[in-house]
Amino acid sequence: MEFPRFFFYASIILSISAYLFPIMVNSIGINYGQIADNLPSPEDVVPLLKSIGATKVKLYDADPRVLSAFSNTGVEFIVGLGNEYLDKMRDPTKAQAWVKQNVQVHLPATKITCIFVGNEILTFNDTSLSDNLLPVMQSVHTALVNLGLDKQVTVTTAHSLAILQTSYPPSAGAFREDLIDCLSETLNFHQKTGSPFLINAYPYFAYKGNPKQVPLDFVLFQPNQGVIDPETNLHYDNMLYAQIDAVYSALASLGYKKLPVHISETGWPSKGDEDEAGATPDNAKKYNGNLIKLMSKKTGTPMRPNSDLNIYVFALFNENMKPGPTSERNYGLFKPDGTPAYPLGISTNNAVGSNTTVGGSIGNAVTTPSSPTSSSTGYLSISSATERYQFVGHVLLASFLLIKTLV
Repeated sequence: MEFPRFFFYASIILSISAYLFPIMVNSIGINYGQIADNLPSPEDVVPLLKSIGATKVKLYDADPRVLSAFSNTGVEFIVGLGNEYLDKMRDPTKAQAWVKQNVQVHLPATKITCIFVGNEILTFNDTSLSDNLLPVMQSVHTALVNLGLDKQVTVTTAHSLAILQTSYPPSAGAFREDLIDCLSETLNFHQKTGSPFLINAYPYFAYKGNPKQVPLDFVLFQPNQGVIDPETNLHYDNMLYAQIDAVYSALASLGYKKLPVHISETGWPSKGDEDEAGATPDNAKKYNGNLIKLMSKKTGTPMRPNSDLNIYVFALFNENMKPGPTSERNYGLFKPDGTPAYPLGISTNNAVGSNTTVGGSIGNAVTTPSSPTSSSTGYLSISSATERYQFVGHVLLASFLLIKTLV
């Protein structure tokens, strides 16, 4: 990585952001993945995030370099405890050691607000992971309580949208029957501790799986006829909102109407293989640009219009070492040299506080690995979940086509 060149491009971005990002945005959540060997240093990422108004960041680990670089910036962090750690972290002593050395050491300078334990565990069909999920969440929460941090840091996990059995109409959203017992226990944990329910949702996979029938405008937030929920008469003009409301309905059906839902991942690739329909810079610009504009309006979904959308766009950078099809390496808003992967069409009010001297010593902290050598976090390959996401997308597609013939 030629860092002088990165600084050159970054300075250009900051100086002409009014051109690149003409629509004002107050706050953006972003996934900061690092499965690459050519990314800029975390210190250099700080101004880049400011240039798009990002005030919330989700890491897939607890990288001390990143957390230290963002000290005193005001950026909120969700940090991850990877799937590969679950069997060890059932031990409360080990969980507390991890929290002390990966979270407490960075507080309060770095604003860590949440720890997510595992990624899409319940849809891996691996009992060695699913059986450990709740006990580890409890151990980590107990560690936070013991350290006096439970009022500022919550504990959760991120789910695939494929935990849904029914997604249409949104009002009839329901979880898979084989997951209800496990989900009910974790939902009770969320309710007691006040932590959010995280879901990863990718309308892109529905389009990729059936591009001749899935209406592209419906998945890209473009003007379209949309669909109407026959039970509520609510109108949906995009697939993501329908998916979110299906999750709200599924939660309500189990008695958790007030549980907050955050979209921990969603995005669109700007490049793909020949068989990856729709993976183009123009579609990525429309999806992410339109999504961020909707987020800036601070309005919710048709079912929850007064609830802010807490959404984390995937991802900050293109990551050249991710396995799988070409799309896997091209979800970034930015290229590794700091230039936009495509013009996004947003501007910012630089809501994040100014960066000050990076403080704190990393010391001998034991950290979750951030190198691309770990594949058990559930993060390396989004496309591995394509079939799971397509199921939900196809249900929405069928309903879209049915209603279209009736109106």
